This record gives sequence, C-alpha cells and structure tokens, in this order.
Amino acid sequence: MPCEFRARRLVEFADTDAAGIMHFANYFRIMEAVEHAFIRSIGETVHVQVGDKMTGWPRVEVSCRYFAPFRFQDEMEVQLLVERKTDKAITYRFNFRKVDEGGSTASSPVVARGAVTALFATNHGPDGRLRAAPMPESFMRLIEAAPPDLLNADP
Repeated sequence: MPCEFRARRLVEFADTDAAGIMHFANYFRIMEAVEHAFIRSIGETVHVQVGDKMTGWPRVEVSCRYFAPFRFQDEMEVQLLVERKTDKAITYRFNFRKVDEGGSTASSPVVARGAVTALFATNHGPDGRLRAAPMPESFMRLIEAAPPDLLNADP
C-alpha cells in the first residue's frame, strides 16, 4: 500500500510574482495537484458525482512553511507523504525540493514544507449538504500512513 508519491513540475512564468519568485499561494495549488495525482495513481478520484449524490475531500487545515524561493523555470520535485489516516480524514505532508542540473534532488534541501488535512465528505443527508463520512473500505485499503522513519527522515 502506498504511503509516498513524488511528482515533478516546472515553475511557470504565471506562477511567479513581479520579482520572478513563485508566489506563496501557488504552493497550495501544487499541493492539491500532487494530492490528486497520488489519488489517481491508486485508481481513485477525489470527486464522484452520481445523480444528486456527491463525495469529495474538503480541506479542514492547510499550512506551508517557506525556507527558500523557487524562481521562474526552476524544476521542483514534490514529495507527498501520508502523515496520518483516520476513518474520515487524511493528513498529507509535502516536501518541495529543487531539482539540480543533473536531474537529482539527493543533495537538495527542502525549499518548502506543507501539510493538508482533507476530510472525506458526502451529501447523502436529507438536506444535501456535505458532511463528514467514513471513507469507503475499498479506499482505506489502498493507502497507509508512512512509517515513522520515513516521516522523521531528514528532509
């Protein structure tokens, strides 16, 4: 069962501010895109709509801490770790690293570290509002929380 996922991405001009540095809000968009890619990689999707019934993953907590900037045309690698999994929520940790000219991140320090807690929700109630619900067993079996040695590794 996967507990880790990695994705690479180029910093586009539209991601940057007037100083050519990636704007802080774009880290959140990238975290969400990497989360979606992780969920697709296990054969699932983040949004299911069947008739008037819908499931999704609203955010209940997000954060990001920045240690250095990414600039226009930097290549980044984003590591997603499943930090915690309960029957209704998943917390992901994201480590952003710059890819060096040789295509490696082995010696690259963490540029930013983020976290997202997403709650599994459905609108199966009488009023149609999204409410927290237990994740389907089929989904729960597909992922696991990362072991402490991976979570505590020197990023």
